[in-house]
Amino acid sequence: MGLILKELKDKVGTITFNNDEKRNCLSKQLLLEFIDALEELKRDKARVVIIRAKRGARVWSAGFDISELPEPGRDPLSYNDPLEIALRAVQDFPAPVIAMIEGSVWGGACDLAFCCDILIGTHTASFAITPAKIGVPYNPSGIMHFISMAGPHLAKEMFFTALPINALQAKHHGILNHYVPNIEELEEFTMFTANQIKLNSPLSIAVIKEQLRILISSQALSPETFERIQGLRRKVYDSNDYKEGIKAFKEKRASNFDD
Repeated sequence: MGLILKELKDKVGTITFNNDEKRNCLSKQLLLEFIDALEELKRDKARVVIIRAKRGARVWSAGFDISELPEPGRDPLSYNDPLEIALRAVQDFPAPVIAMIEGSVWGGACDLAFCCDILIGTHTASFAITPAKIGVPYNPSGIMHFISMAGPHLAKEMFFTALPINALQAKHHGILNHYVPNIEELEEFTMFTANQIKLNSPLSIAVIKEQLRILISSQALSPETFERIQGLRRKVYDSNDYKEGIKAFKEKRASNFDD
């Protein structure tokens, strides 16, 4: 059995960390399996993906596998590092990715969770970013993820103190979309959210997700960026999904967005 478990059921994909012995640390092998799982779910046209630890986990992920840090003089998180590739794979996935958080999230695993589109956590969820504890730098894209999610002041506090924030704090600061205090209800609520998403137009969602990614990452819109966004929007309103949505609305029925 691998370090990642993958399932696709009724167009909802699930990726489960499966390395309790090492607290689901983001080793090269786990990340490569994670990237492969996302690629397979993309090929299978999953309309939403849930990333989770196994039920009852005390640690969602312990973050970067410290034993795999390179020797001094090399960038520990270069552009082609498996973690960086995994982060881009989540951001570029054409359907929403939900992080279902049960247990603590450490270091680079925070970056992975923050790259997800929706975060849902229970009372055992916590987040800590710890590069200062082990004396390593953090890459600019990761810092930008933190600033985008938590704002500059909380990001500074988390980086400087390396102390965890709990689930209620995370909800207060907008890191968690939803706080579900009862663990037994966490999976049910997450599946409810996923099932709501899968009923909507996959093309429309894919284009909106990409527009959001571009807009959030763009400090200023160049003419080229604006034209790119316009092209993405055009892809939707020239599509069969758009026609079906309008037709269904006029006919007062549910839309049927078949692949």
